[in-house]
Formats: sequence, C-alpha cells, structure tokens
Amino acid sequence: MSKLDILKAPKRQHHEISISFDDTSVAFAHQSDWQLKKTYFIFASMNRNWLVKIGTFFIKLFLMLKFPIKWAIRDTIFEHFCGGETIAGCESTIRHLEKSRIGTILDYSVEGEDSEKSFDDTVHEILLTIEKAAEMTSIPFSVFKITGIASTELLEKVQAGQELSEEEQQAFDKVEERLDTLCRAAADRNVRIFVDAEETWIQDTIDALTYDMMEKYNRTACIVWNTYQMYRLESYDNLVQATETAREKGYTLGVKLVRGAYIEKERQRSHEMEYCDPIHATKEETDHDYNKAIGYCLENRDILSICLGTHNEYSCLLLAEKMHELGIDHKDPHFWFAQLYGMSDNISYNLAKAGYNVAKYVPYGPVEAVMPYLFRRAEENTSVAGQASREYMLIKKEMRRRKRALRRSTPKKAA
Repeated sequence: MSKLDILKAPKRQHHEISISFDDTSVAFAHQSDWQLKKTYFIFASMNRNWLVKIGTFFIKLFLMLKFPIKWAIRDTIFEHFCGGETIAGCESTIRHLEKSRIGTILDYSVEGEDSEKSFDDTVHEILLTIEKAAEMTSIPFSVFKITGIASTELLEKVQAGQELSEEEQQAFDKVEERLDTLCRAAADRNVRIFVDAEETWIQDTIDALTYDMMEKYNRTACIVWNTYQMYRLESYDNLVQATETAREKGYTLGVKLVRGAYIEKERQRSHEMEYCDPIHATKEETDHDYNKAIGYCLENRDILSICLGTHNEYSCLLLAEKMHELGIDHKDPHFWFAQLYGMSDNISYNLAKAGYNVAKYVPYGPVEAVMPYLFRRAEENTSVAGQASREYMLIKKEMRRRKRALRRSTPKKAA
C-alpha cells in the first residue's frame, strides 16, 4: 500500500497500538458522578442549536444590563471550559491534569481593546505564563496571538504591501519589539511558545514575523512554533517551503497543525470582496491535507517538531501509529498532541495513559472578559458536524457504564 493510500484510507485497524478513544472509563475517570452529570447537562444543552442561540442572546443581554449572573456562568460553562480567572486560579486545574500526565497550556483568553496599552498589558500577561511554564514541567508550552499585541488593521496593511505612515511604521516597530520580548523570554527560560494562526488576510504577516523569531531563537532548541491551518488551500505548500527554508538557514521548525477556526468568516469575506475562497471546499479535502502534513512532518523530523492541535480521532491515531511503526518513543519531546480543556477528553486521557505527550489548552481570564471565547466554544460545538453529539454520546455511555458497574457491585438483598 502506498503512502497516499494510507492517508486516504477512511478507516484502519490499529492493532499495533493499544489506544481506544471509545474507552470512557479512562476518558472520564477524573470526573466524579456529580461532575459527570454537570458535564452531561452542558453538552446536552450545546447539542441543541436553538438553545445555544437563545442562551447566548440572553447571557449577552444580562451582561450588558449588568444583571448578577456571573456566578451562574462561573459555576457552569466557565468552570468546564476555563481553568480560572487568573494564573494562580488555574493552579488546581494544572495539578488535576498533571495527575493524569496531561500538560497545561495557559491560554490568556481576554480579548482586549485595540490599543497600545492593551497590547502592552497582554505582553505582560504572556510573560507571566512563560515564567509559570519555566517553574512547572507540567506546563510544556506558552501561547499567544499576534492580534493580542498588534492592531489587525496594521497587520492587514503590511500584508497588502501598502505604504505605512511614520506613525504606523513606529507602531509596527513596536509590534516587532513586543514579539521579540516574548520569544526572547521563552528562549532564556527554555520554554516552547506557540504563535496561534489567524485570518488569511493577516496570516502572511504573522508567518513572516514568526519565521524571523525562529531564525533567531530556534538554533539550539525548538522554542518558537508556528501554526498551520490545514483548511487553507496554501497551507501544505507553505509548510513544505518553511521546512526547506529552516533546513537551508539552519534552525528548527516548530509546527502546530490545526484544521482551522475561521471558516465562516473566511468564506463570507471572500464572497463579499469577490476573490477566490482560500479554504478547501470540503472537509474531506482538509482532512487529506492534514493527514498528508503529518506524513511530511514525520519524514522531516530531523529538522522539525510537531504538535497535533486537533479533536480528530483518526488523525491522532494516525500519528500515534506511525510513531510506533517508526520506533519513535512515545515521550519523544518533538511530538505532541493538544486539545481544548473541557473537550475531547476521550482523546487526551487515553493518549496520556498510553504514554504520549499530551497537553490541554486551558483558557483563563475574568469571567466577563472570557465570555467571547465561551460563546465561540458553544457556537463551534453546534456548527462543527458531530462534535457536540460525539461529546454528548460519550458522556451518556460513561453514565450508563457507571450505573451498570454500581448494580454489579451492589449486593442483592435476600428474598
């Protein structure tokens, strides 16, 4: 069977590795019966599109009117999808994940104002996450978005090749300074740092900035990692070009593979502005490129490190199986899996139990400020085909398993 046939195969028998993403006893072992019931309630609600839309509307309304509903949000969806309101508040979540050999990626999810002060505040907060990661081996990565430290409008103007005013040039110089501050701090403390992917109309600028940092700080270790959204038509070729450039210039390429997070926005903009849709027409095409990229990264593992940022079970099994076939140690520091906190525990916990490097993205920030993130999680779970349903069905399966186990363990009363 050729490599292409392997990648195209819709289903494979994974006899070589003992991982089952259907094993709910492992996936939910960290949750008490009460916690599992709360999780069931959350995903049962998110599995109903109309309920998500109504709930989102009223939460936004109540927050705008300053109704005292923070406690209700904090004890339900915030608690499930976020680690806490501060880094210190995430401590119990970090320790809890660590017990199951799962790392934490502290994700500062506050979406600040588009101002120089908010950009500087974000830099300060990301520096704190880097310091925390340096202190704790259970925090394997830091992460940030370029739009957290730079104006989207400015990034777009740079990508379009438009001439910058003197003030804009000074602002862009400041962006480069902020980026260097973060990457230098990570390098000094030997902490890996992800640069998240964003919209296509600013991504080329983000890539250029990130590769500059790689060339500067990835000489002796893979510190700076770029993110490739494989739903983009150009992403696979971009990955190949980036790998060749890294090899030529003598630095290590950090690769985080994701499928993509802005599909509706991308399609709408390309339609309104009448340019070719930059996104694959079908999920199958995205899946093909994603799995093809896994194969390419394995072939070039001498020059790059890879993290699969995905909730796709097939892709995770594909990498795990190929690592096994190639004799790559499960704990090889160049290979990672990552999922969002509160989602796809069947993947994260089963991979961790099998000995692979796994981390959870753990968002944090004040409840009100993190609400836009939570709204997107709810919307994504209802819009992504099968995601909420998959979570919901696994939880139901575990609840049934526990009931059966309880009945078996309960002595029958004498007649």
